[in-house]
Amino acid sequence: MGRNSGDSSGVTPYDFGGQWQPSSHELARRASRKKKNNRNAIIATLSSVVVLGSLAIVVVTSPGWKSLSDTFFAWAYGVEVLPKIILGFGTNVVLTLIAGSSVAILGLTIALLRTSRSPALTPFRILSTIYVDLFRGIPMLLVILLVGFGIPALRLQGVTNNVLVLGTIAVIITYTAYVAEVIRSGILTVHPSQRAAARSLGLTHFQTLRHVILPQALRRVTPPLLNDLVALIKDTGLVSILGVTDAVRAAQISSSRTFNYTPYVMAAIVFLLITIPLTRFTDRTLRKSIERQNAQGNA
Repeated sequence: MGRNSGDSSGVTPYDFGGQWQPSSHELARRASRKKKNNRNAIIATLSSVVVLGSLAIVVVTSPGWKSLSDTFFAWAYGVEVLPKIILGFGTNVVLTLIAGSSVAILGLTIALLRTSRSPALTPFRILSTIYVDLFRGIPMLLVILLVGFGIPALRLQGVTNNVLVLGTIAVIITYTAYVAEVIRSGILTVHPSQRAAARSLGLTHFQTLRHVILPQALRRVTPPLLNDLVALIKDTGLVSILGVTDAVRAAQISSSRTFNYTPYVMAAIVFLLITIPLTRFTDRTLRKSIERQNAQGNA
């Protein structure tokens, strides 16, 4: 009786017998939030229009805009050479698939070696550390040049001189060092109590790694690994310096014939069509990972 005395209808937000309804204070808060969100959206739109519009006006009204647009944005010529660029981009895709698979296996192996506690693996840990420090410190462009031109200069019997193979090897060598460190950091974030609990349950060292340590570690480093994948797709274009006919090389050949650089712009667009969705997927994965950690009280 006393619970419903303040409401002439007999139903309140706390009436367990009726349908819940938001209070007047909650409705006011919702209206205030909606008004604030609308105001922020209008401010953001106006700010974007002013800033981007100003930049566009500065570029379009610049003295060299006509020459630049004819040289870089000749869309008719870009459409004409686009099939050749897409055909060359197939090489980038194949290289990414081969290099990505190899880097995942080799990177995991090196990460496990560096986190191993076995005394018998000490020399391998030392070699792994030297490898990671060395190839993380050398620009990949130099690695491609050293591998692409250095190995054929040795004239070794049975060693290929195929520039695509050598370029792929150079990419694998460089990215393995980076991915190994990413995976190693994920392994080190797993609390030692997880390993101790698994061993106390009778799991072997291999079973502990497979069922307890690695699933947690790989789940935590999935966003940075996806970032490395995006970077790998872009960096496959560097093998063009060895003469590999990929998207970049195809654009270079077309540009050298007409001295028009629109093919480079078309090649950039082709790469963006692949990398932007992957980047958005990476951001979404990272956001979900942070939300999951916050829900568990780990962040």
